[in-house]
Amino acid sequence: MTIAFFAQQDILAPDMTTPSKTKLVAVVDDDELVRIALQRLLKAAGLGVASFGSAEDFLNSGQLPEFACLIVDIRMPGMSGLDLQTKLKAERPVPIIFITAHGDEKMRIQAMRAGAVAFLAKPFDSGILLDRVRAALESMSS
Repeated sequence: MTIAFFAQQDILAPDMTTPSKTKLVAVVDDDELVRIALQRLLKAAGLGVASFGSAEDFLNSGQLPEFACLIVDIRMPGMSGLDLQTKLKAERPVPIIFITAHGDEKMRIQAMRAGAVAFLAKPFDSGILLDRVRAALESMSS
């Protein structure tokens, strides 16, 4: 119970005390367990992270300028991951790594052509995800 409580607290009030020089990663997924797992993985890798239960929550957070990379689920209630990508591409391009349990080749091609840096099928290898995140963060530095 304690672990779930602290994980939930992290989701509702992400640790935004990370120094400004730290590149933050946003996780946008409607599955709470996925958000918790990814938040723990990214924090364990030394990355600043905040998570959001929907694309709308992310957009309404006012924190977009703080993020150097996004990990986004494709299928979510309301705005889809692909719709979020389109909106962000027009406003503020940011590297996006898509994760999905429901993706197909057409969706993958659409995401990659629109600039996604990766398209990973759930379940995915955490090492591969971390490699893609680090590569995306490095691309924002150059």
